[in-house]
Amino acid sequence: MALKPLNDRVLIKRLDGETTTAGGIIIPDNAKEKPMEGVVVAAGQGKILDNGKVAALEVKEGDKVFFRKYAGTEVTIEGEEHLIMREEEILAVVG
Repeated sequence: MALKPLNDRVLIKRLDGETTTAGGIIIPDNAKEKPMEGVVVAAGQGKILDNGKVAALEVKEGDKVFFRKYAGTEVTIEGEEHLIMREEEILAVVG
C-alpha cells in the first residue's frame, strides 16, 4: 500500500530502540520506551500559505529526524508501525 502525506505532513518510520542498557542489562519489550527518532519515508508537497503559495518542506525522504515523544499519529502499513506528523513537530534533522 502506498501512502503519500498531504501538505506539510511527513511519514516517518521509527528507528529501533535500545535493547540493552550501558551496563549490559537487557530491557524487556514491555519496559522499552518508543524511540524519538526515525527516518522520513515520504513527505507532502509543502505548507500552503495564506497567500496561496506553497512553502517547500525542509525535510526530505531519507532524512534521519528527532521528534517529540508523543508527536504524530501512529499508523500501520504492511505490518510495520509508522508515524504521520506535521513538519513543525520535527525537532531536528541529523547530519
